[in-house]
Amino acid sequence: MKLSEIVTELGAEVKCCAESLQREVKWCYCSDLLSDVMANAEKDSIWITLQTHPNTIAVASLINLSAILISRGASPDNETVEKAIRENIPVLTTNLPTFEAAGILYKMLSK
Repeated sequence: MKLSEIVTELGAEVKCCAESLQREVKWCYCSDLLSDVMANAEKDSIWITLQTHPNTIAVASLINLSAILISRGASPDNETVEKAIRENIPVLTTNLPTFEAAGILYKMLSK
């Protein structure tokens, strides 16, 4: 599934790297623990988190995630967005709680 379809379905705001919205997303991973994501998230997944700091970009880049979705109305700081631009990692935000965003993504990605 294209990242752009997810943005539309969730009504997500694209904070950076809009030029990368044609990336494929194969699965979703939800966690706020960086070491958990590094150990268990799959390549080409979208990561749902409440974390907004620059270390999230390093983790996403390390395991080749398609994007980061920050839930519950949280927003990344400027340093995070700048690092995401350098690493070409799309950062999205949604006002949805993690549970709802994950449920929607599960339905979309398990078709």
